Amino acid sequence: MIPLIPVLLMLLLCQCTQQKGKKSGEGEGTTLQQFFQYNGDGSVIISGHRGSWRNSIYPDNSLEGLQHATEQVPDIFFEVDPRLTKDSIIVLMHDASLERTTTAEGLLASYTLAELQDVRLKDEQGNVTGFKIPVLEEVINWSKGKTVLNLDRKDVPPQMIVELIKKCDAERDIMLTVHNGEQARFYYDRLPEVMLSARIRNRSEYDDFAAAEVPWRNMIAYVGQTIDEENRELVDMLHQQGVRCMTALSPTHDKLQSPAERAAKYREEISRGPDIIETDHPTELWQVFRDIKEKE
Repeated sequence: MIPLIPVLLMLLLCQCTQQKGKKSGEGEGTTLQQFFQYNGDGSVIISGHRGSWRNSIYPDNSLEGLQHATEQVPDIFFEVDPRLTKDSIIVLMHDASLERTTTAEGLLASYTLAELQDVRLKDEQGNVTGFKIPVLEEVINWSKGKTVLNLDRKDVPPQMIVELIKKCDAERDIMLTVHNGEQARFYYDRLPEVMLSARIRNRSEYDDFAAAEVPWRNMIAYVGQTIDEENRELVDMLHQQGVRCMTALSPTHDKLQSPAERAAKYREEISRGPDIIETDHPTELWQVFRDIKEKE
């Protein structure tokens, strides 16, 4: 049985989110680099994919969904999706078009923020909620002291992301998804304390990030949907660099119909030894962790 220490993770996250305004070396406090560093203790961190939206009353990429998940899961951070409105305001929206998740139609980029004020978000079943499309700046300011946001790459120019992070003084609060070494270097040169979620699924991608000479301490690594014999050597290489390895259940087990089916697969994935698990069902995954801990 892999040892899990969710209570310790909860305490670490509280320290991290409350004190990480200090620069490294300025005294006590846990930086994101320290919190996310792989140290071989067997702990697993949960990443909420677009919040807590699948089979939920909360729409994906909704501030209310993020709030709900942070109340239920103590050691959670979130992958969210920044997109631009017509008047260049960064909001959270997974799709380029609005039909699936809102009461509006057409492309998000065709609307100004003012035109979106009467638009409401839909949940996964298509039910209209009272929730509005959130503005990223407001979500970043909400997240401080509560959680960490991992900003995926959508249609927002990287320099705009950099400028917003600096405006919010959030370099020590944010993680950025990067797909190659060039992207990682771009952000590191401008935000040297920011954490990066790097897509490293094979040796070629590993070598590309290594060549960018961004410190490994600034990264976690997405290694694929699971850990198996095909990527075990890669995971070991990343661990040697102190990098936590993340798997994602959204394309696979999260889509199973019953909670019992999902829980069985979640236990199976935990046994494979990931350091971070991204899921559409963070509260269910957290309950599996609790059940495992109670049986130890």
